[in-house]
Amino acid sequence: QVQLVESGGGLVQAGDSLRLSCAASGRTFVIYSMGWFRQAPGKEREFVAALSWRGAGTNYADSVRGRVTISRDNAKTTVYLQMNSLKAEDTAVYYCAAGRIGGASMKAADYDYWGQGTQVTVSS
Repeated sequence: QVQLVESGGGLVQAGDSLRLSCAASGRTFVIYSMGWFRQAPGKEREFVAALSWRGAGTNYADSVRGRVTISRDNAKTTVYLQMNSLKAEDTAVYYCAAGRIGGASMKAADYDYWGQGTQVTVSS
């Protein structure tokens, strides 16, 4: 069992940066692949970024590639999402997810555990 708690969201201006954090409980954190997804009002949840359990493999959505970096600190059982050059279209609730899948999957169905989400609002 893994519990995930996101933090770091807020209201920012277009062009600003934010770093989201996802704190995970459980001693088995190191074996989980981690992902970030987001859901904007009236839209379906979409993939943002993922990181393999070893931290060597990553995947990014085309819409954020080059502006976003996912990383993990296994000692702190925390995964981060550094977001730069934020745009109004990045406004959404951001969710952290964990799954015992090995690789950096872009599919929400591959993840077993989800956080409650943190709101990111980017004003233009």
